Amino acid sequence: MATLGNPTNTIAVLQKYQFTFQKKYGQNFLIDTHILEKIIRESGITENDLVLEIGPGIGTMTQYLAENAREVVAVEIDKNLIPILNDTLSAYDNVTVLNEDILKVDVFKIAEERNQGKPIKVVANLPYYITTPIIMGLFESHVPLESITIMVQKEVADRMQVGPGTKDYGALSLAVQYYAKPEIVANVPPGCFMPRPKVGSAVIKLSRYENPPVSVKNEAFLFALIRASFNQRRKTLVNGLANGDLNITKEQIIEALDKMKLPPAIRGEALTLEQFAKLSNILYS
Repeated sequence: MATLGNPTNTIAVLQKYQFTFQKKYGQNFLIDTHILEKIIRESGITENDLVLEIGPGIGTMTQYLAENAREVVAVEIDKNLIPILNDTLSAYDNVTVLNEDILKVDVFKIAEERNQGKPIKVVANLPYYITTPIIMGLFESHVPLESITIMVQKEVADRMQVGPGTKDYGALSLAVQYYAKPEIVANVPPGCFMPRPKVGSAVIKLSRYENPPVSVKNEAFLFALIRASFNQRRKTLVNGLANGDLNITKEQIIEALDKMKLPPAIRGEALTLEQFAKLSNILYS
């Protein structure tokens, strides 16, 4: 089977199967071998690894993963792509394709059965609308993960790695940085995809921390607090939190901020992850 990392072979496969792109799945297939090689390199995949690929499409990256990893489990939601994947991946005996929704897949079971429960590496080219639920789902379920290397919309990648005081900083930045060290490893222009997306993309690698960089009494409370702080960005932290579902009064919040030597008029976007952790610990008790 010819490798798919170029436009000619990609078009040939799509025509052979008369495949039509599904807008609802945000399908954009990568047609640039340099980017594919870079993703493999940056994700640090070795022949000892089990890789979970989310959204293999027609198998372009899957072929590269199969050449480099011990085993690949590729989860594809679009049933129209399954016959194509069976064809494009027929040369590899180390790939399993699951026609499922990644949000419903038991990743624990995959790690247990195929990797002796050891951490797996995740690689994905994710459509914009589903990026956050997938990443947060993987982190929050505490499945054994070593890293997630993903292609996402450029602005989402930026959001994952920025710090306080910037307009992109928000709940996603804090959540990602609680669980992992984010690093943008490549910027990918629209011309590297078929069909061509309207916006630029980036590959970001999230290296999972063994332990989060901050310690909190209650993780769920920390994230509820963070979400409430960014729900209405223009509000002060005091107003944002008092209006949330956290059952805390303005007085309690002002008192907690005072303990931290922070002004009552401060906004959520000014606080670091450490400050949010501290605030959540004071308010939780």
